Amino acid sequence: MEEINIIQPQKGYQMMSLASSADIVIGGGAAGVGKTFSLLLEPLRHKDVSDFGGVIFRRTSPQIKAQGGLWDTSMSLYSLLDATPKETNSSWTFSSGARLKFNHLEYEKNVYDWQGSQIPFIGFDELTHFSSNMFFYLLSRNRSTCGVKPYVRATCNPDPDSWVADIISWWIDQDTGFPIPEREGVLRYFMRDGDTYIWGGTPEEVIKKAMYLLEPIMAKTDIDPKDMVKSITFISGDIYSNKKLLEANPEYLANLLAQDEDTKAQLLEGNWKIRLDDKDLYDYHKFRDVFTNTHVKGGSKYITSDIALKGSDKMVLWVWDGFIIIDVMIVNKSNGKQVIDAITELKNKHGVPNSNITFDNDGVGGFVDGFIEGAIEFKNGGTPKNGENYANLKTQCYYKSADRVNNGGIFILEEVANRMYDDKTTIRQRLMQERKAIKKFKTDEDGKLRILPKSEMKKLNKGESPDLFDAFMEREIFELTGKITISETTESASALGF
Repeated sequence: MEEINIIQPQKGYQMMSLASSADIVIGGGAAGVGKTFSLLLEPLRHKDVSDFGGVIFRRTSPQIKAQGGLWDTSMSLYSLLDATPKETNSSWTFSSGARLKFNHLEYEKNVYDWQGSQIPFIGFDELTHFSSNMFFYLLSRNRSTCGVKPYVRATCNPDPDSWVADIISWWIDQDTGFPIPEREGVLRYFMRDGDTYIWGGTPEEVIKKAMYLLEPIMAKTDIDPKDMVKSITFISGDIYSNKKLLEANPEYLANLLAQDEDTKAQLLEGNWKIRLDDKDLYDYHKFRDVFTNTHVKGGSKYITSDIALKGSDKMVLWVWDGFIIIDVMIVNKSNGKQVIDAITELKNKHGVPNSNITFDNDGVGGFVDGFIEGAIEFKNGGTPKNGENYANLKTQCYYKSADRVNNGGIFILEEVANRMYDDKTTIRQRLMQERKAIKKFKTDEDGKLRILPKSEMKKLNKGESPDLFDAFMEREIFELTGKITISETTESASALGF
């Protein structure tokens, strides 16, 4: 007898997500609940509709083809059906003619590749990797002429610092960070006026609140105002409902249990709340502001760098306009020539004078001197400037940098913040992660201020060096030495077009 393969969702998150009637479902539960599998199951309900088309997005191309990722999982699932894969463009075509494609949106400009498109089904795998602008632009492409009502499905792990946390806040207990059980899967309705959300428990409530926005449209068209309102819901879940994963890979649970407390709370328990520590050098809320501080003034151009040579750390180069970060370059592993080439590329691109470039000189950056004549050596263990009471120069710059952030004095352009740091995190996410590792440490016998030793920082940062922050704090060296080669401008970030 021929073996029959049955494809079906498991009870819990997968069943709830696939059963929802919402225009937009965001699945934001713990790791291991089967979010990606349910995302791939979703379009199969339309596989017999000849004109149906769907796209599932990941932020980068490597994420699509990563082992155990979208493409691998789709091969094990769709190969059971009458479907033909095309690996060159990561797509599937079903016997009816229905199509499903996997695509990336690595840069903000990539959304315009979809200008004029009609996509009945849009999926986002790891939604917190995408910017809100990406999401809402693609929402405008969520149209259909094939008879399938257009809709969106998205998955993500809990990220307290993301724009996603804001949009799903109604479903989350803001005191505990855990989803509110009685609101699980409950539909809410909204419209968007610019960056403002207009919420309601019914479409009628939203329409009433948004009438100021709808009246001019209704006067010119026959559009039903209800068609302007989107329904949305949030569904969480935990690994314990994914029986198949626990049977096949029980050690995955042990891996989650082995994480630090914050990571375990998010990935194992599905918690959307950040834990605050009074030893944090950078205030949590103030550091979040660096992504929206458009009042910060521009000025001289600088490059700060944390250099890594063939090690596990990354080389990080920040480009500054005054105290506005306008560009970044991340290099996984580098040799001497790559370091020089990277710094030279950025200095030429942004017009940065050599004397406004600094590099760490603790055993790995020393070769830069002479190749980039006039650049400033940053010696982490060096003597603090101006006789101030810090353990070393690095500590002094970290404290000065934190003071500037806590006083609203640094701005990071959104385009920079939304770039990928690696295949798993954006620059913004990585900064918020590293921030937790930068802490005050007990003063020494002379009463000098200190910060947590690098070895302890790594423990709080998943075993990795806080590369972004090490280059970030170096910006203060120019203020301490007074080496400014171009007169400061009074133009604000908004005046500069940022």
